[in-house]
Amino acid sequence: MKYRDIPPIHRLLDDPHFASLTECHTRNQVKLALREIMDVIRSGKKTLNPADIEPANLAQQVEIRLQIKKQSSLRKLINATGTILHTNLGRAPLAREAIEAVGRISTGYSNLELDLGTGKRGRRSDHVGELLRELTGCEAAAVVNNNAGAVLLVLSALAQDREVIVSRGELIEIGGNFRMPDVMKMSGCRLKEVGTTNRTHLSDYAHAINETTALLMKAHFSNFQMVGFTREVLLPELVSLGRSHSIPVVFDLGSGCMVDGPRMGRDAPRVDQCIAEGTDIVSFSGDKLLGGPQAGIIIGRRELIGRIADHPLARALRIDKMTLAALEATLSLYRDPHTAWSRIPTLRMLAEPDTEIRKRARSAARRIQRLNLPNLKLTVKPDTAPVGGGALPLLEMPTSVIEIETDLKSPQTLMEAFRNQSPPVICRISKDHVCLDFRTVENTELGAIARAFQSVFSR
Repeated sequence: MKYRDIPPIHRLLDDPHFASLTECHTRNQVKLALREIMDVIRSGKKTLNPADIEPANLAQQVEIRLQIKKQSSLRKLINATGTILHTNLGRAPLAREAIEAVGRISTGYSNLELDLGTGKRGRRSDHVGELLRELTGCEAAAVVNNNAGAVLLVLSALAQDREVIVSRGELIEIGGNFRMPDVMKMSGCRLKEVGTTNRTHLSDYAHAINETTALLMKAHFSNFQMVGFTREVLLPELVSLGRSHSIPVVFDLGSGCMVDGPRMGRDAPRVDQCIAEGTDIVSFSGDKLLGGPQAGIIIGRRELIGRIADHPLARALRIDKMTLAALEATLSLYRDPHTAWSRIPTLRMLAEPDTEIRKRARSAARRIQRLNLPNLKLTVKPDTAPVGGGALPLLEMPTSVIEIETDLKSPQTLMEAFRNQSPPVICRISKDHVCLDFRTVENTELGAIARAFQSVFSR
């Protein structure tokens, strides 16, 4: 059979086998699904078989494809990687209070931009401004849709057509090709690099200051660390230099830590400490160590925040009502640090004792072993996993994993099989074995994991 013998799509759609499909779906939906199938056939990636283009077979394939398309593309899944702030998996899971707040606000109208006291138009940021002042000691705050946007907005509002001095060692790149020099260029400011890759001194900043200097900028090493023969200018030193020249200091903190805890360490400077040290502007994410929704939070001096909030770009980057509701609810939990550690999932996972994780892994292994699945060996082992999400780059969290040994599938095939479950189970490979890491698995998910094993290994 030759490819020219494949009938055109419009003729196939008129075949009686497609009649029932057009009763349940629109003709355009059926046509698009059929075209996707025919594109695969015409691509030559598999041997052309006459049965492949039989109308009955094609109609059946179209029906399957249309059923798949009914499923939501964005799906809840089980994170068995052990990486708490996994960017590809949505970073921080929200606290129950944040989810409830989103539900309340999204099902009706709200005072998103209405000052209930005056009846006049208000600012969105005001809904979290008082909370941020209380928690961090800042004079004022603004919020946008993510921290990259926050940095862009700060630089555009405060330094357009002027110089911003940054250490070469802090011209960072994070995930998704987000590079600090590119953001600075987009903002319209002029980058002034000082120091070397591994060593920058306060004198490097001081010698670079001139009449066009708008800001001194510092960026936290969110996803890497430099060790060895290194030197960085500490924040209090930079603040002192900035004040002596009346130049504001901006700190892109990246991941905003609000609490002290056993797992944080000195790699996670607290937001309130940055303000206490005199930093004029601090920006950080809402969905990393803060444990809230994706947002960019800007705090600092009232006069500077006012200029930032009034900049035209602020409207393009503004936060939506559901994100704002989740952020307000998350920040409210920080009023009591004990409540934050127990109610915010990110903090709870960071602080969970190794013994509890091991218990959960062993409980899951027992459930799976009771299924008596063939050619499968499970071993509960200690391991480590990164925090992820551009936070605490050197910290490897102790954890417990279930290591899978089987001759039935290769590691990559097994990973794919778990991803195709409902809900998908996302694992990782360690030492050539597929592993499920239980630091990021909830007790309520153990049943779903057992069902996934049964589906994958009973075929």
